[in-house]
Amino acid sequence: MGWILMSERDLNRVEVLSDVTQGRMTAASAANVLGLSRRQVHRLLKRFQSEGPASIRHKARGRVSNNRIDPAVREFAVALVKESYIDFGPTFAAEKLEEDHGLKVSRETLRTWMRDAGIWLSRKQRRTFHPPRLRRECYGELIQIDGSDHRWFEDRGPACTLLVFIDDATSTLMQLEFVTSESTFSYFGALESYLGKHGRPVAFYSDKHTVFRVAQQGAKSGYGMTQFGRALNELNIEILCANSSQAKGRVERANRTLQDRLVKELRLAGIADMEAANAFLAGFMDRYNARFAKIPRRPDNLHRALNIEPDRLRDVLCFRDERYVGNQLAFSYDRRRIILEENEITRGLPGKYVDSYAFADGRLEFRWKGASLPYSAFDKDQRVTHAAITENKRLGAVLKFIKDEQDKAPPKKHRAGKQRTRYEPNGRRNDGWNSKLARAAKEKRAASQGGDT
Repeated sequence: MGWILMSERDLNRVEVLSDVTQGRMTAASAANVLGLSRRQVHRLLKRFQSEGPASIRHKARGRVSNNRIDPAVREFAVALVKESYIDFGPTFAAEKLEEDHGLKVSRETLRTWMRDAGIWLSRKQRRTFHPPRLRRECYGELIQIDGSDHRWFEDRGPACTLLVFIDDATSTLMQLEFVTSESTFSYFGALESYLGKHGRPVAFYSDKHTVFRVAQQGAKSGYGMTQFGRALNELNIEILCANSSQAKGRVERANRTLQDRLVKELRLAGIADMEAANAFLAGFMDRYNARFAKIPRRPDNLHRALNIEPDRLRDVLCFRDERYVGNQLAFSYDRRRIILEENEITRGLPGKYVDSYAFADGRLEFRWKGASLPYSAFDKDQRVTHAAITENKRLGAVLKFIKDEQDKAPPKKHRAGKQRTRYEPNGRRNDGWNSKLARAAKEKRAASQGGDT
């Protein structure tokens, strides 16, 4: 006798009926266990005793289902999908088969047919795997940087951003700093602290945030790099942008760990503001690195000495730009009108470009060949412009600035519509009484009248 296929339910019935046959269980108990009536149990028991365990299995096993769809329908549906809907999902393809061809097939049935025909892959089968990237060999060779926007103080304080610098070779936290948002000046401040502690690394590895990468690579204006990239170039540090978040997985995983551990550490310490949190970070980094830092494959430290004066470093870590000086020694900068004071240097500047230096503390300088130029500024409206483009990572800081500006004063009123001129008609028409020809005729009449007299 060969193998007999039985379901788990059938096997359970065989076991219970065997106990009833051997007297270890009553028919009433068997009915309760199997969820059947006593009459049905006696029917099964009679069949079990006369024909054996094989008689207990379902009689429809091995037979064609009465609800089976005709194989010709299946072949027709699969052929239609291959011909016209090869890149459609099962749900959409089932809708189109019913709408355009009058063929009604459930989406799950069509999913099975498409999967068996090799024209559909499940989500699990379509999943792509990113092979792990080996760590760099030396400490200071590659530093991954990122900003993590999170409610670090939970409900005790506002949400803010944590700037994270982590060494790729050792997973050592190199720099942590709480800031309002991911901005160029925020990264300038963190970079200055990093350089003071560790020196200059070989390269930084970041995402495609506009702080690090120019969004429009084909722009005709500019020099193809951001302010942060320009500063790193002057410091002889390379900046690399990852193509995906998985590529800079070490800093991403560090962010998840920090969002768990650091949040709870701040809660235990009762910290609810960025100033106290930044003071707390030094001790936290020591404990974190003692727990999670790895030993590099090579003992070399590729950090280089900074070798730059503090004043020179401040000139590097700022917003730098150029402005064209007009004939009146004036130009526009950040919605302000800048007028240079006239002196021996500025008299020769019309038609030339001067360098602008905007610092994190709000100071603004204009220089010509290193010499600072005296100027006066006239502010225009400094409110956020209508429909201003705002990045998601800076949305919280921008909204806070907008609220502060709204609390200060109401917005300026603007004229409605497209007013090309300010001419207001007075209702009077020019009938030509004062035209050149009318004046000449008037003078001729006056002359002729004078001659008659």
